[in-house]
Order: sequence, then C-alpha cells, then structure tokens
Amino acid sequence: MNNETMKALQFTDLKKDVASFALSEPGKNAVLTLGPSVNKRQIEAWLNEVTEGKKILAISSSVPIHGLHGIEYILKNLHKGIAFRPDQLMGLHDFLDTIEKLKRFMKDKEYVAPVITSYIYSVTELSHVAEEIIRCIRNGRVDDYASKELLKVRKQIATLEERIKNRIEQLVKSTKYSKYLQENLVSTRNGRYVIPVKKEYKNNIKGSVLDVSASGSTVYMEPEEISIIQDSISMLKFQEEAEEEQILFALTGLVQEHEKEIKLAMDLMVSYDVIFAKAKHSLLMNGTSPQINEHHVIRLEGARHPLLGKNAVPLNLVIGEDYDALVITGPNTGGKTVTIKTVGLLTLMAQCGMHIPAEKGSEIAIFHKVLVDIGDGQSIEQSLSTFSSRVKNIIGILAESTPQTLVLLDELGSGTDPAEGMGLATSILEELYNKGTTMLATTHYSEIKEFANEQKGFCNGSMEFNVETLKPTYRLIVGKGGDSQAFAIALRLGMHPKLIERAHQITYKETKDYSDKSDRPRHELDRQLAMNQKYVRKMKHPEKEKTKHEITFKKGDNVKIPSIGEFGIVYKPADEKGDVQVMVKGSLETFNHKRLSLYIKAEDLYTEDYDMDVVFESKENRKLRNKMKKHHVDEVILEESDD
Repeated sequence: MNNETMKALQFTDLKKDVASFALSEPGKNAVLTLGPSVNKRQIEAWLNEVTEGKKILAISSSVPIHGLHGIEYILKNLHKGIAFRPDQLMGLHDFLDTIEKLKRFMKDKEYVAPVITSYIYSVTELSHVAEEIIRCIRNGRVDDYASKELLKVRKQIATLEERIKNRIEQLVKSTKYSKYLQENLVSTRNGRYVIPVKKEYKNNIKGSVLDVSASGSTVYMEPEEISIIQDSISMLKFQEEAEEEQILFALTGLVQEHEKEIKLAMDLMVSYDVIFAKAKHSLLMNGTSPQINEHHVIRLEGARHPLLGKNAVPLNLVIGEDYDALVITGPNTGGKTVTIKTVGLLTLMAQCGMHIPAEKGSEIAIFHKVLVDIGDGQSIEQSLSTFSSRVKNIIGILAESTPQTLVLLDELGSGTDPAEGMGLATSILEELYNKGTTMLATTHYSEIKEFANEQKGFCNGSMEFNVETLKPTYRLIVGKGGDSQAFAIALRLGMHPKLIERAHQITYKETKDYSDKSDRPRHELDRQLAMNQKYVRKMKHPEKEKTKHEITFKKGDNVKIPSIGEFGIVYKPADEKGDVQVMVKGSLETFNHKRLSLYIKAEDLYTEDYDMDVVFESKENRKLRNKMKKHHVDEVILEESDD
C-alpha cells in the first residue's frame, strides 16, 4: 500500500488514534508503523489477539504494561564499554519487576484468552538479575553492602570525616583562631573543610587558601592541622569511586549476559502494548472482528467510518458476489466520498489486524493493493492542474491494477468538459473491470449510471436524499442509481413546475409532468406567478395605485398576512366581528380584517365566469373529479367545505 492511499483514506490519522492508547513509546511507534498483511492466517491471528485482549479488559482494565523508558537506551549501549549508571540500572530493575507482574497477571487470565496469555511463557526467568540490581543499588546510589571492600572504605571515610569535623569545630571555637575569623562557621570547598578568615589575617593562620568571597574581604582556608586528614579522606574517596565503578561494570556485565532474554521480554511488552491499544480502540468504537476471505467479497453490515464517531451513518454493502464494480451517483455532499473511504479504510484496518466499526457478520477481502483517486476539493481556478494530476494518478492506477486490487475512484471524470469527462470515465471503468479489479466509483454523470445499469459486473448505487427536509440522509441504496436532486429541491422550494418541466426536457430530451409532485396546487402556483407579475407592475407604477382608507374583502381576493409573512386567498368575507376566513397553503384559517391587507383583487386574478370553488377544492378531490369525468367511480363521496 502506498503512502498516497494511506493519506487519502486517513489511515495515518486512524493509527494515531490507536497509538494514543499505547502506554510506551515503542508501542506507539509500533502502531504508527503498522502495515497491512496479505497473509490470511496472519490477519486472523492478529484479529483474534484483539478479541482476546478485549476479553481481558472486560475483567481487568489495568494491565501491567511498562513504559519502557530508558530500556531501549540500555540495549543499544550494552557493548560500548561503559558501565550503566545506578538510575539506569534501577529503570531496568523496574522493567524486570513489571515482567514478573505481567506473568502473574496473564496466568490468571488463561481461561478467557488462551492464546495471548501463552506468549508470556516465552520469557526466560530473569528475577535473579532484578534481585542482584536491587541488592547493589539503593536510593539511587551503589549500596554500602554491594561489596565488602566498598563497605570497608566507606566506614573508613566516615570515621575520618567525623574526626576532621570535630577537630575543625574545636579550632573555630579556640581563642587562637576566633579573633581572625569573619564568623564562627565551618563550610566546605571542593569537598574539603574550610574556615572563613578575614583577609588581613590570612598570614596569621597556617594553611591553604581554597577560595575567596565575592567582595574579597573573606578568604576560605584549610588549616594545616587538618590537611593531612583531608588528604587521607580524598585517597579513600578515590578508592570508593573505583569500587563503585567495578560494581556497576559487574552489573552491566550481568545484563549483557542476558541481553537476548531482556530484548525478548521488551519485544513481548511492546506486542502486548499494541494488542491492548487495538483492543481499547475497538471497545471505544464498538468494533467487531470481521471474517476474512481471499475471494474479493466485501460484506459490510452497519459499518461506520471510524473517524466520524457518533455522527457516522451506518453503511450496508455487499460487493464481489453479484457484481465487482459499484457506481455510486447522487447529489454532492450526499456522502458518496465518505462511503468509498469507509470501504477502503475498513479494508486497511482489517488487514492490519484491527477490529472494524461494523456489526458481526461483516466480511473483508484481502487485497494486495488499495489504489485510490479522491479529489482534494481545490477551487475552480485550480481545476486544470487538479484534472491533470488526477489523470496522472489514474494512469498509475491503470498500470498497477490486478485482480487483487481494490480501486476507489471519487467523482470520476470531473474537472473537464462534461461530455469528454463522461466518455473518459466510462472507458476507465471498462478497463479497470477488464483487469479484474474490485471497484467502487462515485460520479455525478447520469450517463455513467445508465452504463452501469447495462454493463455486466456493474451495479448502481445512490445516496438517499430527503426531499421533504432538503437534506441528504447519507444512506447508501444499492441497486438504484441516484441523481443530483436539483429538480426535486427546486420544486420543493417553490419553483414553478413549468420551469422544472422545461429543465427536464432540456436535460433528458423527454417531457415529464411535475405538477403532481409539487406540494402546492397548479392553480395556486399560477396565481403566484400572476401575483408576482402584478407586484412588479405596482413597483414600476406606484402612482397608479389608489390609497384606500377602508377595504372590504370579498371571495377570491389575494391578501397579505404580515403577522405570519404569508399570502392567502379570501374564502369568506368578514362577519359581524370583522373576522375573515382565508385559505393559506391549502388550509382555512381565520384572521381579523385589520390584520389583512389587499394585495390583488379577485377580478384582477380571475374572469367573471371563473368557478371560485375550484380554487378551494382539495388536491384529492380534484383528482377524483377528473377521474369521474372519464368514467363512473363507485362509492366515492367528494368532501367539500361548507360555504
């Protein structure tokens, strides 16, 4: 799988999500470098590891995984001739101690996870190494009892330091020295005891000047009386340091002797870290282990894009049985791209041994290559360069494709002349199918929908669109081609059916009646056109409109209702209370005459002999009346409003 595929399908982003569950840096790196396998047994083994990992997490969420801080450094520097420092050896001790805890933990979980718990038995017993480290290292330093020689030297140092401390305190308090001192205080310089002497008296005391104060008024002197003792201490400290190094080298050598065993233990810790990172990710997304096949069948049930979380719409899809190429058509932003990305991403996940966010029974095929061409959403100004780069990419896909290839093409043929783009897209689909690839492609060309409908091995699919809400549902419908829904949207928003019918004729070279598909009656839309025309005339010639202080509404008048921002047709004039019945969007509502304003008179809308009852008759009654004109219909009663 190439890097472009990983990037286009956001597989790198997904691996970052999984890596966030790993507890060690080597574990995180192992997840980030995961690559798909084409070995069925290997993939199934990985998936089973994750399944067993989830079972263990269901019992205990606290798995003793070591962070492996500094362990890699120790293994890399074992043969460089240097002794490890006490803190490094203690880090190794903590790791070996965690291995022992992990052994006990895994042995208790054999009944739920027999496979992954058995891995722990591959680790050689290393407790004696940990015990030797803790015997020699305490509180971040080599312990006194690490060797007899070290204990002896440190005791000698302690005895001499006590002697010299007592002696110098006596000197400070003595009358012989006190008059020359800046203060009665004992301090150290470079590990040697000194007293603070006034600068002008430094020649009155026998000894060596080891330091001078910042102001120069005080010199720090080592009295001659204690110099011999301090020299003895310095010699002993050299011996102490040499003995410590000898002990550290011995411990380093012990680690070297068990290098292979320690490396194996570290590798096992990383493996467990990866397994439980995958398992935690699977729990987070309600993942399942898919069935794996080598005959190019993808079966997804309730599959979701793992990076969309709760916003993902479940996907149901089968490809590779009755057809090998699925062409998805439909409106932009309807979910076509997410659909093919989901198929590609879940394929990569499964081949890397990850559970997928889908229902049980889902099936993933093994592909040697997943090749994609997905647009980058560039602007129109960049369309030429975009088209050129995508053509180059598709040329590469055509060259690399084999029967073991999954090809994902988004908006195939876009970015150029529609007629040529459609022809190019069709020829590409034919060539890829002839190469035996499994293929999913999205397009907005209706001609490709017709091609897929007639071509063997192809199947149409579409993204469902809710015309009522004017929003896509993001659900895939297999077996049915979609369209852009432009006509349905325009009709739903109130565009006159005449315009839609003309647009349909221009597009599809055929006539189609859209009046029955509108929510509003045809005569109401006709009146709306007339109202619009009247409104334009009023705006052009406002001087011709007469100002009226009192308006009496009559049946058929078109009125404006400012309180709700709508127009309506008067059904009943005002009663004694001044209430007027108005037909608004097919329903009768009552408004006080003061809340209405005359927009267009009835005589400007209808002829004198116009049957006003038709205006207020329901759509269902109109259909029945037309049907009854043609032939008799039994037991049908037309319901009409009382005048």
